[in-house]
Amino acid sequence: MKENAIVLTSGLLDKDFSKTSHGLIRGTDRFNLLGIIDHVHAGRDAGEVLDGTHRGITVYESIESFFEISDQAPKYLVIGVAFPGGGLPDECRGVIIEAMKRGVSIVSGLHERLCDDEEFSATAAKYHVELLDIRKSRPAKDLHFWSGEIYEVDTPKVAVLGTDCMIGKRTTCRFIMEGCREAGLKAEMIFTGQTGWLQGNKYGFILDSTLNDFISGEIERAIVDCYRNEAPDLILVEGQSSLQNPYGPCGSEFIISGNIKGVVLQHAPGRKYYKTKAPVGYEIAPIESEVALINALGAEVLAVTLSELEANDAEMIAHQKEIAEKLGIPVIRPLVDGVEELTSIVMDYQKRATKEQLSA
Repeated sequence: MKENAIVLTSGLLDKDFSKTSHGLIRGTDRFNLLGIIDHVHAGRDAGEVLDGTHRGITVYESIESFFEISDQAPKYLVIGVAFPGGGLPDECRGVIIEAMKRGVSIVSGLHERLCDDEEFSATAAKYHVELLDIRKSRPAKDLHFWSGEIYEVDTPKVAVLGTDCMIGKRTTCRFIMEGCREAGLKAEMIFTGQTGWLQGNKYGFILDSTLNDFISGEIERAIVDCYRNEAPDLILVEGQSSLQNPYGPCGSEFIISGNIKGVVLQHAPGRKYYKTKAPVGYEIAPIESEVALINALGAEVLAVTLSELEANDAEMIAHQKEIAEKLGIPVIRPLVDGVEELTSIVMDYQKRATKEQLSA
């Protein structure tokens, strides 16, 4: 059963750093969204702010205005912004305090743990609400080393990797899952970030709060548990960062430790520098080099999916054509083209991989 929730975006609803709220607006199996708290976009529909699609989710100026206008009671306030540095800006403190005073528990995916804050902890105790820090590191005793059990999994697996952070990997992964399910294929998605958990995916872990020694084992464990418990036709894995991002190189773990042979590669052709390192000028590696690395690790890039960030439509059309000609593989704009072609590509791979597994 979904729990009623409101989401705090603090004036950043239309910004990249609000990707958590974007994911929840596009779809969540964990929460019933009652509204967004964002003073800049108050009075608008959150879906229209995000991508022009009306979704019936109202944006409110403040916690106070939500309670004045709405006749529904939220159980949770979700912090829907990954603020730079992972901390909580001072201007958000009052909103959180006010929510707790009204009996609303707080869900946070920030690196800064709210439960370590004396004022927040005291207020939560006084008003009998919870502080849920979902990025809190799990103790080592609850984590897993890689064991080799991944080789028992005969379900085809596809990872949605990317050429940078914050370019829509999780969104594309969820789109593929939904497309495959609509087409009759039993697809499951492994989450590896906070928003994937917030959207209600059953299997996964939060990679950037996991001790490094256990990352490969947690990838394996999530896939193996999904395989054994759900018996899916296809397992999709949400990627993080990119293979060549100096801020946080990531991707080989999914391919190697997860024994993944199929990849959809998300790319933002309008973005020149790695998102978190733009001020110091670290340029994103050419997409063909990312494809070459993925191939060298033993996986196949099935398609490239393009993010619309930092480019207009005419530029995106040109990028799409150029990349397709350069790589010789399908290049798709999910938010513009839809995901019918992408779903078909992934399902064709699933059939091929299943056939190869049966004949092995």
